[in-house]
Amino acid sequence: MRTVTGPTDRVVIVGAGLGGLACALHLAAAGRQVTVVERESVPGGRAGKLSMQGYEFDTGPTVLTMPELIEEPLAAVGEKLSDWLELTPLDPAYRAYYPDGSTLDVRTDTVRMAAEIARVCGAREADGYLRFVDFARQLWKLERDHFIDRNLDTPVDLVNLNLLKLLGLGGFRRLQPKINQYFRDPRTQRIFSFQAMYAGLAPHDALAIYAVIAYLDSVAGVYFPKGGMHAVPRALAGAAEKHGVTFRYDTTVIEVETANGRATGVLTADGERIPADVVVLNPDLPIAKRDLLPPARPRKLKYSPSCVVLHIGSKQGYTKTAHHNIHFGSTWHRTFDEIIDRGQLMSDPSLLVTNPTHTDPSLAPAGRHSYYVLAPTPNLFAGPMDWRGGLAERYAASLVRTLEQRGYIGFGEGIEVQRIITPADWEEQGMAAGTPFAAAHTFAQTGPFRPSNLHPGLDNVVFTGSGTQPGVGVPMVLISGKLAAARVTS
Repeated sequence: MRTVTGPTDRVVIVGAGLGGLACALHLAAAGRQVTVVERESVPGGRAGKLSMQGYEFDTGPTVLTMPELIEEPLAAVGEKLSDWLELTPLDPAYRAYYPDGSTLDVRTDTVRMAAEIARVCGAREADGYLRFVDFARQLWKLERDHFIDRNLDTPVDLVNLNLLKLLGLGGFRRLQPKINQYFRDPRTQRIFSFQAMYAGLAPHDALAIYAVIAYLDSVAGVYFPKGGMHAVPRALAGAAEKHGVTFRYDTTVIEVETANGRATGVLTADGERIPADVVVLNPDLPIAKRDLLPPARPRKLKYSPSCVVLHIGSKQGYTKTAHHNIHFGSTWHRTFDEIIDRGQLMSDPSLLVTNPTHTDPSLAPAGRHSYYVLAPTPNLFAGPMDWRGGLAERYAASLVRTLEQRGYIGFGEGIEVQRIITPADWEEQGMAAGTPFAAAHTFAQTGPFRPSNLHPGLDNVVFTGSGTQPGVGVPMVLISGKLAAARVTS
């Protein structure tokens, strides 16, 4: 494994996102002097917080899986997860709504989930589910231990007996045909393959190795931290500070200072120079390379779809919703074609509606409810649209009408506060192509083919976050922080 050369005592981490925070904890555990420089006044990066008139909203991810990956950096400095976070298992993890009016509760207990599938789709489908769980569990264990949780420098690093096992499991087939081996009902096929969108691909284009996302979502368990997802970075930052990490909030880094092929420190917007033996960059990788480092020819990347998010505070509550609700449109292939291939908005939207006050009423004023509505959209490269010219408001209104048609009676009338986040906003926040989901997980952008977390020309500059290995999603970003630290300490 390639590692940082030269002295590594003083490390400056730019950005207090989840990857930067995990990296800081692992480095502190290894005895490094760590300074985290963050442009915002709070930690979290994409996992930020928005407060409006007594409503509290998570601005980034809302689905938390694999809490042991939060526990890992905490344990590195001798801390217990339970001392920093109160986690509630969500049951159901999701409630899926289908165009025919049926619903399916996704439960992480396999016996109960098999019974739920048998109730909705029949006994044969339940048997297929149990076989899928066995497959996905094997796939996750194999991928995590041998491909995800390690630094990969070249394709040669993949060549071992476990690669043959992965091939034998069918991991390099396409995801949708693999899912169809276990499920015949379109409803179960969708609920165990829609997660490919997180990897930036349609299920019929993604590799079957990404069935692990469905495993994490639907089998390993989904949790909600008291206070919202922003409680996770707050906890990691608190533990890091307790163990000697220095945080510099409200401080914007404008340049990584370099000399003789090495980073020597960072320069801030107010003219301060912070010296460093190693610099770890947590901003979106292509933007970090473009804005903070010496000019270099950028690698052309294929980016994941983006999304529009509505943060809504409402007088209206609904007794039939779960914490996470997925509303599938009647089209499937066409939806992916529109977003990814044609650069168009969905003509028949599939939506995620998260209702945090379902689990934690303290996130809204008494008797009020909060909603996070996510609609996948093209990124700004695939579908350049004038989001600043009134499109955001028109599209938000159409999404509200769609939800009212799908059972959220009076949804529009109940809105007290609303914030619309579009691809233009994601771009303004420093995300390439206006997407919070980074580079897509095509074969050419996966594993050792994904942008490396060690700079090719500056041998003491390291990257962490979703744009580098192992990839997108809270579990992968937490692992990326550990991998970045290993580049420094190994």
